[in-house]
Formats: sequence, C-alpha cells, structure tokens
Amino acid sequence: MEDDLPLDADPLDELARWCEEAERSGSPQPDAMVLATATRQGIPSARFVLEKGVDRQGIRFYTNFQSRKGRELDENPRVALVFYWASLARQARVEGTALRLSWADSNRYFQTRPRESQLAAWASPQSSPVGSLEELEAKVAELARQYEGKEIPCPPFWGGFRVVPETIEFWVSRPARLHDRVRYTRIAEGWRAERLAP
Repeated sequence: MEDDLPLDADPLDELARWCEEAERSGSPQPDAMVLATATRQGIPSARFVLEKGVDRQGIRFYTNFQSRKGRELDENPRVALVFYWASLARQARVEGTALRLSWADSNRYFQTRPRESQLAAWASPQSSPVGSLEELEAKVAELARQYEGKEIPCPPFWGGFRVVPETIEFWVSRPARLHDRVRYTRIAEGWRAERLAP
C-alpha cells in the first residue's frame, strides 16, 4: 500500500510500536484505553482501563471480575477499545473478543503491582455501593496488618483479560481534516488492510 502510515504487515506489531512510542514521547497516561462493553441485551458502557501488554495474541488488561465490566464481559465478551494520544495526534481502535487469562498469568502480573494496589484489589468491592471512603481505608489498613511481612496473594475474583482483535484501525491527524485511516480486518490467512476516507 502507498500510504502515509508506515504500517507493519501485522497490525498488532504496529499497535505495540505505537504504544511504545507514546510512552517514550512523555504522552500523559500513554497506557490508558477506553474499554467498551455491553450486556447480553446490548446495553453499552465504557470506561478507561490500563493496557498492560500488546503482542501478537492481543491486548491485555486486568480487573475485578465482580465489577460491572467483569460481569458484562462474562455475559458478552465482545468489546471495543480506543487508544488516543493527543500529543501525537494518533488514535487506534480495536474490536474483538475478551478472553480471561489463566490464573497463573494473572497471579504473575499481580505480584508485580505496588503493595498498595494489591491491598486495594482485596479491599474494594469494585462497582458496588460503599458507605464511605473511610470504610475502604479502614479495610485497607486491616488487610495491611493481616499481610504484614507476607506476600499478598492474588484475589480469586481478580485477574486479566486478553482482547483478541478482529479489526484494528489506525488514525493519524492530517491538515484540512484529511486524516489518514487504515483498517485491518482479520482473515483466514492473516490480515486485510484497506484505507478509509476520513
């Protein structure tokens, strides 16, 4: 393809490169992405989560399985992701299926998290009503005492997902709103790329 976007033949390699470039550029919160889910009935919701790895298998993130997004992913694994790096004038969109990572993979990542984040994962009944912030802080303090001097295990209700893409679209801002867009669609023998009008 003759294009302005120097895209790799595998769009997941290109997405990984864009994520790395965003991190090196000093872009604020370069690993933030919007995750859109929907219930079985198709009622949508969206929120920011943090991308925790991109490779040829897909895009990883972690969450509480009992949260709203966790419950919706169990009901309907079809998702969309949006990355936006304003300072680089770039956007990437992904549509695909979210699959749970193994417990071993989730535990391995959990052990790399800051201790405060590990405690918060145990303390927070994510997406459920709570009486006050003080209530949550007291629970964290109680857990900190319980696990003092010990490794904090990964909660059984917490872990990772891998989004396996079916389409990936790259967008770069250009003058006069003639933005450059290329969409990759997964096909049996790999990926099909096509340029889209802005």
